[in-house]
Amino acid sequence: MSFKIVILGSGRGNNAKALLEAEQSGVLGSVETVAILSDIPDAPILNLAKKFKKPGHCIPKAGKKARLNDDEETAFVEKILGYHPDLVVLAGFMRILDKSFIDALNGKVINLHPSLLPSFPGIDSIKQAFDYGVTITGCTVHWVTPALDAGPIINQASVEINSEDTLNSLTEKVHRAEHKLLPSVIRKLSEQASEQG
Repeated sequence: MSFKIVILGSGRGNNAKALLEAEQSGVLGSVETVAILSDIPDAPILNLAKKFKKPGHCIPKAGKKARLNDDEETAFVEKILGYHPDLVVLAGFMRILDKSFIDALNGKVINLHPSLLPSFPGIDSIKQAFDYGVTITGCTVHWVTPALDAGPIINQASVEINSEDTLNSLTEKVHRAEHKLLPSVIRKLSEQASEQG
């Protein structure tokens, strides 16, 4: 039995790529990516779907608002449920999800955030940490709740900020940590699910 995941993303899809490569190499065990969805028609993450021979879908977002409207939410939920996923993975999906969206997916939604939550929620987290002058930041995988970046934490990886770091070098370090953390969390969740039968 495979553990099915659907990935949602709005941008380059670097974390989706790390997941797909981990799946391809067997690192993810029984995890199978069954679809990739985006709200941006020309998002590079959709090219990954083609490259890795996965179904890719775009449900375009109207306007600049951070939340999906009712029609968009319904379209996303229906498309996701059509794949019967065990888990929905937000990998750079730049939308705030309402309770109705999360409830429709039985709360099986996780998010990857580029800081050690609860520090530096919201956007530009790496820059927030860099500007604030902290010596340790990192990334967090957490369950998604209606409150922004406030759901229960599943796991974190820390990254040291040293005096030579620039915003660019720190960003690269955090991304490297993300590319290890997200696959490891998803593999563990799949193993827990199979133990529970």
